[in-house]
Amino acid sequence: MNLENYLKKKRGIIEKALNGYLPSVKTLPISLHQAMRYSVFAGGKRLRPILAMASFELVGGKGNAILPVASALELIHTYSLIHDDLPCMDDDDLRRGKPTLHKVFGDGMAVLAGDALHALAFELLSETKNPKLISEIAFEIGTYGMVGGQAADLQAEGKKVTISQVNFIHSHKTGSLMKASVRAGAILGGAGGEKLKVLTSYGEKFGLAFQIIDDILDATGKEEKLGKRTRKDQSRAKATYPKVLGVEKSKKIATRFLEEAKAELKIFSDDGEILKELADYMIERMD
Repeated sequence: MNLENYLKKKRGIIEKALNGYLPSVKTLPISLHQAMRYSVFAGGKRLRPILAMASFELVGGKGNAILPVASALELIHTYSLIHDDLPCMDDDDLRRGKPTLHKVFGDGMAVLAGDALHALAFELLSETKNPKLISEIAFEIGTYGMVGGQAADLQAEGKKVTISQVNFIHSHKTGSLMKASVRAGAILGGAGGEKLKVLTSYGEKFGLAFQIIDDILDATGKEEKLGKRTRKDQSRAKATYPKVLGVEKSKKIATRFLEEAKAELKIFSDDGEILKELADYMIERMD
């Protein structure tokens, strides 16, 4: 299947599911539910749920069992962006070409909307009746994963950092949820052993490359194309690959990670084409 058509189809499926899972704006408290929907439906690639769906299908998963988990992953990602944009964090006023949530609904409601999306995500995850999977996702977004990476990112601002410190931040702040997404789909699809191992490695490398590319685009991209403020990493002296290694070397490293991620899929033969094409798509984003 053509990647563009695949992505469009999967986005439609996940957005329909999200629309059904999110509270109606007619239900009290109305402002909170409006805020939740504002951020969830503000756009976005839906990459994390798509990674989960692709790995689920790759290992033989069928039907809609993946949808609650895929939706939960998107809600977790959205909550993290809401909090990341707050004045006390990265203080961004534009996300996906629209005003950030706290600019529209206020700081307090933005915090609560993020909290509510986080809670709803785990309500959906509970539908799997798989405590180990739920525990794993909780681990990957907590202090040993996404939140821990965000804390390290904040503490590194304005300081001289090594590439190993940047790797820690990126692999936790961004990579942990990417890896969890790939693994969640594989686990729900019944994968274990070598298949789960190589998909885990794919998710780790894909996630790290994704954040490196995000750093590169912040340094070189245009705000109108990306839908968010650029050059903010430099203005806040963030710990990034371009800061430590420069843009061109960062591009080569991101490409290497993605090529290695694709190579992990060789045990699936041609069945891994979607995940391979997603890696190629990431490489193309740098051009």
